Amino acid sequence: MAKDNISNNRRDGQNTGPRKTNISRGKPNGINVDNKNKTNSKRRKSKKSKDKSQNKKGKKILKYSLISILLLILSASVVGLGYIFAIIKTVPEIDVEKIKHGNQPSSFYSKDEKYIDTLNVADKTKTTLQSNEIPQNLKNAIVSIEDERFYEHSGIDVKRLAGAVLYDVKYYLTGKGGLQGASTLTQQLIKNTMLTNEQKIERKVKEIYLAMQLENHMTKDEILTAYLNNFPVGGTSYGAQAGAKYYFNKNAKDLNLIECAYLAGVTQATNTYNAYISENVQNPKRYIDRTKTVLMKMREHDYINEETYQKSLKDLDNGKLKFERAYVDYRLKYEWALDPALDQVKKDLKSKYKYTDEEVNNIISTAGLKIFTTIDTQLQDNVQKILDNYSNFNMYGADTKNKDGVPHLQASATVTDYRTGEVRAIVGGRGNQGAKSTNRAYNALRSVGSSIKPLTSYGPAIDQKVLTAASVIDDSQNENIKKIYGGELKNSPNSYKGLLSLRESLKYSSNIGSVLTANSVGAKTGINYGEKVGLKFNDKSKGLSAVGLGQFNNASNDIDGGNTFVMASAYGIFGNGGVYIEPKLYSKVLDRDGNVILEAKKEKTNVLSPQAAYILYDMLKGPITYNASYAKFGSMPVAGKTGTTDSNKDYWFAGLTPHYSAAVWVGYDNQRQINGGGSGQTAASLWGKIMNIANAGLSTTDINMPSGIVKTSVCMDSGKLPTSLCKRDPRGNRIRTEMFISGTQPTGYCETHVEAEVNSQNNLLANANTPPNLRVMKVFIKKDYPNANTADSKYVLPTSYDNSKYEEPKEEDNNEKLEEENNEVTPPSSENVTEGDSGNSEGGTDNKPSGDTTPPATNTPPPANTNPPATNATPPTNTQSTNSNRSKPNKFDIAA
Repeated sequence: MAKDNISNNRRDGQNTGPRKTNISRGKPNGINVDNKNKTNSKRRKSKKSKDKSQNKKGKKILKYSLISILLLILSASVVGLGYIFAIIKTVPEIDVEKIKHGNQPSSFYSKDEKYIDTLNVADKTKTTLQSNEIPQNLKNAIVSIEDERFYEHSGIDVKRLAGAVLYDVKYYLTGKGGLQGASTLTQQLIKNTMLTNEQKIERKVKEIYLAMQLENHMTKDEILTAYLNNFPVGGTSYGAQAGAKYYFNKNAKDLNLIECAYLAGVTQATNTYNAYISENVQNPKRYIDRTKTVLMKMREHDYINEETYQKSLKDLDNGKLKFERAYVDYRLKYEWALDPALDQVKKDLKSKYKYTDEEVNNIISTAGLKIFTTIDTQLQDNVQKILDNYSNFNMYGADTKNKDGVPHLQASATVTDYRTGEVRAIVGGRGNQGAKSTNRAYNALRSVGSSIKPLTSYGPAIDQKVLTAASVIDDSQNENIKKIYGGELKNSPNSYKGLLSLRESLKYSSNIGSVLTANSVGAKTGINYGEKVGLKFNDKSKGLSAVGLGQFNNASNDIDGGNTFVMASAYGIFGNGGVYIEPKLYSKVLDRDGNVILEAKKEKTNVLSPQAAYILYDMLKGPITYNASYAKFGSMPVAGKTGTTDSNKDYWFAGLTPHYSAAVWVGYDNQRQINGGGSGQTAASLWGKIMNIANAGLSTTDINMPSGIVKTSVCMDSGKLPTSLCKRDPRGNRIRTEMFISGTQPTGYCETHVEAEVNSQNNLLANANTPPNLRVMKVFIKKDYPNANTADSKYVLPTSYDNSKYEEPKEEDNNEKLEEENNEVTPPSSENVTEGDSGNSEGGTDNKPSGDTTPPATNTPPPANTNPPATNATPPTNTQSTNSNRSKPNKFDIAA
């Protein structure tokens, strides 16, 4: 019964007790529906309660976030407004007359601030048109394409500005598209006439503010007329009249509709739509399409009707837009100097104010800048006259000219004050040349030949203390130089002097000596020194040929080398304590209101130590006494170096006095061979005449020697301290006084000079076969490569013995026979050759062996190497075999 009740109760779904679970099946034995509903209800309430709580929290977060954002926006607005008001406070007063009469191009002044010339922009004098001189079609065209709501806005186009801002934001976020301009014609007029050197954000704020102000001072037609007198139309042309002359050789009032449309269209991007650029000459589609766009906008705004529009399109397609460029003399007075000065000003404006090329060109052509150059106009005139006068070239033959009367043989020159970096004169060519002709002194680059040697070879070696002015090289064609250079290397002329000190090697312009010296420090180091002074090395000019010989690759697509502008300043380091100052052609630039907007900075680079620079300066006096005597003038100290490139394509001379450095180049533009003359005869002669004028009236006191230099007597053939044999060389006394950076002077004695007994008739080493009466003691030099054919070959220690046959003396000559018996002949031994002692040295000052030293016995021990040697020190006297020649490695062997 109980069972049945329980069973029925379960079936009825009634609760009969605690919920049980069927463990074996994992399911509940019974379900209480009411409890379930209650539980679900509680859960729903709990969920709703949670949702309400979360909603409240979410609303609070949103509320606070919105408040924070609003506060940030408000703060930013306050800061932004404060920044804007701060900028507006600096805004200048609007000068309506200045704006109406238009802009003026930049003008140039000499070093003594005297007016030279004004930049030419299309016409010699800028033309400002009246409103009735400007065709209505041009006014309508420019409004249609540049500022379609011009007659509706009050200086700024709010709709256009908002659109541009959104577009710019999209660009910054996505990187797609490009930055948009939103300047009205009024804003552009303000920018072109009143604003020059502001940063971009500041300029934009001022531009907007002034544009709104200008609308209150000028009528729309006055603003439009002023704009059309100043807008850029291509090249250096600004304004409607200049554009009409530049493109169509007519006055602005005579322009037809399609000409007006073209002129209005070109201003957006003059470098793109200019009909004269090569791409557009070959294919005019780009500027034709732009002109059609302008016409379409004019039709859209009802400035022309449909019939006129269609006819204009047809005229364009039929080639009726014809160009005729009016001749304008764009040449500047002293253009060789002013163009480079302008180039430097443009670069520095871009660097300082972050201008684009187009903005810089606009400023130069319209902002009325005053550019103060470093040029001495009197010296500039004289340099031009000297180069133009063919009789100064010391050459035979006619000075031939092209059809325009310009000499085929060209030349350039630059004179620089190397202590300030200011260029005093720069001439880029001979003859009366047209505007924008190649400036051979500034723009062109050529191989500089041997004039590079002190800059990239001898200078670095002495500065790095790898070698000294006394270090000796073997100026001969031998296996060592072939390995180093990678082939046969010749001197010019094809002669070889043998052992040379670095000083002599530079004096005689030994190609072998320069390559060996450059190799001692490595080509990479030489290039580094060269680049510091402005020389350019392309990827194919990285070897010893460029560094040691000045032979640059000079590929047409990658021009490298130097010019007189570079070389004049580079040689200045030898007189300026090793300091290179970047050459400048301007000192300062003023805006139209007299404010200084640019000042030339004295950019300095330490290239050589003061000691190395002075030693090189002294060494460079050598070439003047050898093959460049034409460079000498009066009693003025002169130092310099010639340079000649392969096949005599270039003649160079670069050098300095205690006041100026200068460089001269002579050659043909097509790099053909020069017949006659020479670097020492032609370039040095021109240099001497130029520098004679540049240094007129200046002191002849030489440059002071810096501290840290010592002078020591050395042997010319070893670079070491001399022995008595150095003085007894058959060529004469080989002892010289040399300069050294303190600590680099020699401490060892000469081992190059030796004394040997030889046959006086054949100069072979004496032996038992040599008659006593033919035996003599002579002084020779030892060399690593004794068999090389050099100027000193006959002074080299012989390596062969005397094997000549001699007749026996006559019987009756008893006296001679007895004498021969008494003078026993010894077989050859190591005592045949001896190295010398100190003897009587000459010329030493700081570090030299004692003056009167008795040659020591052969067993006298050598002294310890002291620096400097003790005054009573005695050089070693070593004996060695007659066939001993040095073969040990030296600093001129192949660099690792």
